[in-house]
Amino acid sequence: MGKKVLLIEDEPNIIEAVSFILSRDGWEVKTHSNGHDAMEAVRLRGPDLIILDVMLPGKSGFDILAEIRGDLEFAEIPVLMLTARGQMKDREMAEKAGASQYMTKPFSNADVLAAVRDLVGA
Repeated sequence: MGKKVLLIEDEPNIIEAVSFILSRDGWEVKTHSNGHDAMEAVRLRGPDLIILDVMLPGKSGFDILAEIRGDLEFAEIPVLMLTARGQMKDREMAEKAGASQYMTKPFSNADVLAAVRDLVGA
């Protein structure tokens, strides 16, 4: 099972909560908080899973996801998208962009943990 997750999120309380949940479950959690150089962080960290916020400063999560899916080295990496926007059109956009899973805020700790474990086959 992969144990490295990259959390690309700009809200400090969500960064803290998700980092705590996953660290306690044995994950090595790295964080990045802006969109404009998020792909650089992906390349640098080489994560087994990415948790990606939709609304980030500098670049949207959808644009970042398109970059990830367009990079042969990272195209198959599971990506869990987090967003405060839960409309069906947002879900459809995430699906079309190649999100592995989509979760709306607020979310429960158990839901995040279950999604991460599911995405890596744990």
